[in-house]
Amino acid sequence: MIVHQWVPAAHRGDAVGDSARKVRDLLRDLGHESDLFAMTIDDDLRDEVWSWTDPAARRADITIFHYALPSAMTGAFASLDGGRVLQYHNITPAHFFAPYDKQIYRLTWLGRRELGTLVGHVDLALGDSDYNRQELHAVGFAPTGVLPIFVDTRRITEAPRRPALEKVLDDGLTNFLFVGRIAPNKKIEDHIRLAEVYKRYVDTNYRFIFVGKHDAVPAYYTTIRAMMAEFQMPADRFWFTGPVPDEDLAAFYRTATAYISLSEHEGFCVPLVEAMAADVPVLAYASSAVPETLGGAGMCFAPKDLEYAAELLGALAFDIPLRQKILAGQRARLAVFGDDRLRAGLLDMLAVFS
Repeated sequence: MIVHQWVPAAHRGDAVGDSARKVRDLLRDLGHESDLFAMTIDDDLRDEVWSWTDPAARRADITIFHYALPSAMTGAFASLDGGRVLQYHNITPAHFFAPYDKQIYRLTWLGRRELGTLVGHVDLALGDSDYNRQELHAVGFAPTGVLPIFVDTRRITEAPRRPALEKVLDDGLTNFLFVGRIAPNKKIEDHIRLAEVYKRYVDTNYRFIFVGKHDAVPAYYTTIRAMMAEFQMPADRFWFTGPVPDEDLAAFYRTATAYISLSEHEGFCVPLVEAMAADVPVLAYASSAVPETLGGAGMCFAPKDLEYAAELLGALAFDIPLRQKILAGQRARLAVFGDDRLRAGLLDMLAVFS
């Protein structure tokens, strides 16, 4: 059987693209012919990912379309003759961007509207979490299911050491880590408020580290900086690194006392799995798909009471028995995200067309 995948963009290090390449490899291991086609392709991937305009892209028994934003691929996918499988990676609701960026607001609004145009034009609609599957069901897709996203934790666990960076980070301050875009749904302003409460009531030797793009929504990042100035937060206790190579990312995880997620919208949240793989205890606000991804591991809390969160953060940092208990639970949860789960999901998907 020929089972191809379409992704709008193929970037190394991007969760969707990395997962699609893993799916391709597993499909090949299962004896199927499988290739990956994209609109935008990194130069170092051009020997394994092909342009979606290649005629071979339309010659498949089954095509899996990874959907996250509106594009010309959507209409073309709906017109394919073979089996059509939608893989939905979620779109951040537009209202998060309304105060900061009209273009992103419009793009995300159009993305959710365009998703609805595929109802009745796919044979199977899959979310990469049950949270996303439920959203597909609410839009009107049927049948629906879950095909889990693959998280390559080896880029964290097998990355070479960075002694110079680790020495900088090992200076007596307690490092609290966040990984991801500096975007409104991530609620970075709540991290700043949490730091203020933590400083007042728990400990003054702290550092909050934010690893990821901070130019995606410039007006939002400016707002965060203005809040820090208003609170008179010490600049050396907040590190916005921008994007970093894998070996640096691994060093940030390796030296983190805790990973913090205060996001109010996640379709899956890959960094939660990375933190568990790095043996970093997780403190997370229980929103959207976060509780599902953690599966009872880490420390989830709701409602969003930041004084309570500061207390939990202090416990993770200084209560060694509690910390060890949390880490043991995370190690058990991490086993769920291996190849076997993804392979089983692929076999379930293929069975629909047998």
